[in-house]
Amino acid sequence: MKNKLQKEAPDFTKLSGKEWLVTNGIGGFASSSVSGANTRRYHGLLVASFDPPTDRKVLVSKVEEKVIAAKDEFYICTNAYPGKIYPEGYLHLNSFTRSPLPTSTFSKGKHTVSKTVFMRYGRNMTVVEYHNKGEEALLLELTPLLVYRDYHHLFHEEERWVYETKELEERLLQIKPADDAKPLFVRFTAGIFYEHPDWYRNFTYAREEERGLDFHEDARSVGKISCMLAPGESSFLIFSTEVKDIQGEPEKWKKDEIKRLKTLAGKDHKQFMADLMISGDQFLADRKSSSSKTLLAGYPWFTDWGRDTMIAMRGLVIATGKKKAAKSMLETFLKYLDQGMIPNRFPDDGSTPEYNTMDATLWLFVALHDYYEKFKDKTFIRSVFDQLTEIIVCHIKGTRYNIHITKEGLLYGGHEGTQLTWMDAKVGNYVVTPRIGCPVEINALWFNALNIYIAFGKLLGKNVDVYVNRANDFKHVFRHWFINENGYLNDVVNPGRESDDRIRPNQLYAISLPYSPLTLAEGKRLLQVITEHLYTDYGLRSLSPKDPDFKPIFSGDQWHRDNAYHQGTVWSFLWGEYALAYMKMHKGSKASRKWVKDHVSRLKHHFYQAEGLYCISENFDGKEPLKGKGCIQQAWSIGMTLLALLKADA
Repeated sequence: MKNKLQKEAPDFTKLSGKEWLVTNGIGGFASSSVSGANTRRYHGLLVASFDPPTDRKVLVSKVEEKVIAAKDEFYICTNAYPGKIYPEGYLHLNSFTRSPLPTSTFSKGKHTVSKTVFMRYGRNMTVVEYHNKGEEALLLELTPLLVYRDYHHLFHEEERWVYETKELEERLLQIKPADDAKPLFVRFTAGIFYEHPDWYRNFTYAREEERGLDFHEDARSVGKISCMLAPGESSFLIFSTEVKDIQGEPEKWKKDEIKRLKTLAGKDHKQFMADLMISGDQFLADRKSSSSKTLLAGYPWFTDWGRDTMIAMRGLVIATGKKKAAKSMLETFLKYLDQGMIPNRFPDDGSTPEYNTMDATLWLFVALHDYYEKFKDKTFIRSVFDQLTEIIVCHIKGTRYNIHITKEGLLYGGHEGTQLTWMDAKVGNYVVTPRIGCPVEINALWFNALNIYIAFGKLLGKNVDVYVNRANDFKHVFRHWFINENGYLNDVVNPGRESDDRIRPNQLYAISLPYSPLTLAEGKRLLQVITEHLYTDYGLRSLSPKDPDFKPIFSGDQWHRDNAYHQGTVWSFLWGEYALAYMKMHKGSKASRKWVKDHVSRLKHHFYQAEGLYCISENFDGKEPLKGKGCIQQAWSIGMTLLALLKADA
């Protein structure tokens, strides 16, 4: 079964290379590898969000788990230490099922134990269920391993971490890591707690080592929980930041969560699309600062970004009919409109939003176009029209980061030291792909913003004739400056200077977006060039392999990764964009829609079986795109794949 990972062999490396993730709808999550060993600093049973969806802290790293029976004694947990794997619980892993909830099943002799992990939606709470599926009673010894840190950092033994532990009532503990730390509450539904403070030192995180970062961590235990489980009996271990949330029936919480997940899939979608919808819901979160919904860019390390939200919400929220959430997200970003720009990023620490982006604001128009096409909500369009006017006017007159319309009529932006497009890798003060000038996708988005604004204006009975003339003129300007003699589009134009004609995927937006400045023949030629140089079944390369700056592998420390990030690395979200363009260039024919459904097969296999289970990775190597790289679960990767499939299935 595609949602069930059967253990072919006790291969630690293979099992540790597959990861699972569950989320709570407020920015918190739980995640680890299938082997049971944490391989990233971001892995943990409880990563809580104290200022949703930011201020994330890892509070519970994992649980040390030992099974004791009449004739058998074995661990079902696994840890990696320098040069050693101990214990080796993965050797007893019989199967792992990701859907509907991550469930590991361990067997030895007559004894079989399953472990299921889930979070309560809307709460910083993780629940772990242990179920005796064997023929005899057994004793479980559970030792929670605790940390207290920002999720980007690592935790080490220090005197200040006293972990004061109080038993508030039977089977309910309050654990305070330090005087200035917030308490953790631990409830267990069966067994006895035996206090025994200790440190577990020097866990090794392989994914962090690969990324050239610190990769050793310590964790604190306060004692163990011993409980007997008869055949068919379950015990629950519950971790929470709020004592008021911890009371109730865990079995009911589990049923509620499974029901919630099933509801997300709807009734009329094929299995893969249904699973994409469930997976995509992980990115939706409450934003406390604006009392609204937002969309996280990726797990495990991104928060909400303007560009990513506007792109991803088209498939994750709008196309799936989540009108209330879509409206809330659009209102959130428009609430922070400043000088005709929406934020690029809301910082983790809740400080002032950052506006260093040329495209996020223009993507807002595309998202609004999709919103109106889906919901026909004229009232909402009317309520935001004045802000859309402000955006158009500010871009024409000029706004921050030297964004303005040139005398030739192109949209220009950027200056030394800034990165304003989605190709935004920066190492220190070095901007890898600065793209200062008139980038092709920015101008394709500007053309769409003008046309969408005009359509909304006519819908509302506004006089937009001046913008109609501007859009008509721009179409000719775009074609004059961007179409080069080789039949594809320049990546960046600087009138009066040499254009950047490197073959990049940014030109795709000239044919994939709702409005195209190109003729059908020009669009088909463009699609052919993109197919020949950039297309893979996992996404599009960010640079042609024939370019001397092409980087075939995305790996190594941050400097090497950032230098390859947009220099050949395959981006999976662009597969969906390519699929939209393919269908448009073939006028939505039955054959083109079948092509999309057939060619999603590699991403489909990746989704079910590869690095992040029920996830789509951020990117892949440029030369041989086989293994997922970057974030294991990226919002626009899921969103654009889902949008393309929904369009193909329409």
